[in-house]
Amino acid sequence: MSGKSERHSRNVSKPPGPGLRERLRAWRDLHLYSLFSSIGRMMQRPWATALTVGVMAVALVLPLCLAMLIGNIERLSGSFRESREVSLFLSTDAGTDAAQVLAKQLRADSQIEHVLVRTPEEGLAEFREMADFADALALLDDNPLPAVLVATPVIGVDPLELTQRLRALPGIDFVQHDAQWRSRLSAWLDFGRRLVWVTAALLGVGVLLVVGNTVRLDIQGRAEEIQTVQLLGATDGFVRRPFLYLGAWYGLFAGSLALAVAGLAPWFLRTPVAALVESYGSHYSMKGLDPMLAISALAVSIALGWLGAWLAAGHHLRRSNAEAQA
Repeated sequence: MSGKSERHSRNVSKPPGPGLRERLRAWRDLHLYSLFSSIGRMMQRPWATALTVGVMAVALVLPLCLAMLIGNIERLSGSFRESREVSLFLSTDAGTDAAQVLAKQLRADSQIEHVLVRTPEEGLAEFREMADFADALALLDDNPLPAVLVATPVIGVDPLELTQRLRALPGIDFVQHDAQWRSRLSAWLDFGRRLVWVTAALLGVGVLLVVGNTVRLDIQGRAEEIQTVQLLGATDGFVRRPFLYLGAWYGLFAGSLALAVAGLAPWFLRTPVAALVESYGSHYSMKGLDPMLAISALAVSIALGWLGAWLAAGHHLRRSNAEAQA
C-alpha cells in the first residue's frame, strides 16, 4: 500500500513538459538568434565578406549574362519573318523561254503552290532602285543577271526537303532558301543553351567550394567555442544552424550583386546593339533578365550557399564526434 502511495506522489509531483506553443516559440527564437548572429559575424569582417561575395557574384553573373544573350538572340531571330519561298537561279545562258518552260513544269508539282518568274530585266530594274548599286550598274554593258524562279511550297511541305530536290533539276545553277539561316541559327542557339547549362554547373561548383572554404575557416576560428557548447550538451543541429544561415547570407548577397550587374549589362549595350540592328533595316531593343529567371537564380544562389555551409559544418562535426569517441 505504501509503494502505491509513493508512486502516486511521484506522478503527482512531476512537473509537466513544455507545450507545443512553448516549443514553437523556442524554435523560433533559436532560428532568429542564428539568423541575426550569423549576419553580425559577417559584418565584423567587412573586407573578407566583400571578397567572398564578389568572387561568388562573378561566378554567378557569367551564366546569367550568357542566358540573357541567348534570350535576346532568340527574340531577335523571332522578329524576322521566316520565308517559305525557294529561289531557283537559272544558268546565265538560259533565256526567258527556258524559264517559262521550267516554271510550267514546277507548277505541275503537287508540293509547289505557286511559281513566280523574274526575268533578268526585272532583276536589273530592282537593283537599279537600290542606291548602293545604281552607280555600279551604270558601268555595265550587258545584263549579267540570270532568270529566277520563286517557288512557294504547299503548306505542310518542308522547304528544306523541297530545296534539296530542286537542286537536281537540269538548268538550275543555284537554289537558295531564305530559312536555311534560321535552321543554322537554331542549331547555334541550341548549342548556346547547352553551353549556358554547362557553364552554370561548373561555376555553381565553384560557388559551392568558395562558400564551403569560407565557412570552414570560420568554423576553425570558433573551434573552442563549438567544443565548449558540445560539452554542455548542444546538439549537432544547434552547432550547425548559425553556419547554415551564414552560407545562406553569402548566397543572398552574391546573388543580389550578380543580378544587379546583369541588369546593368543591357543598359550599356542597348545603344550599340540598336545601331547595329538598324544598319540591317530593322529595329530592336535589348531586354533584361526574365523575372522568373532572376528569381530562380537568386534561389539557386541561396541554396548553393546553404549547401556549401552544410557540407563544411557536417565535415567538422563528423570529425569532432569521431575524436570525442576515440
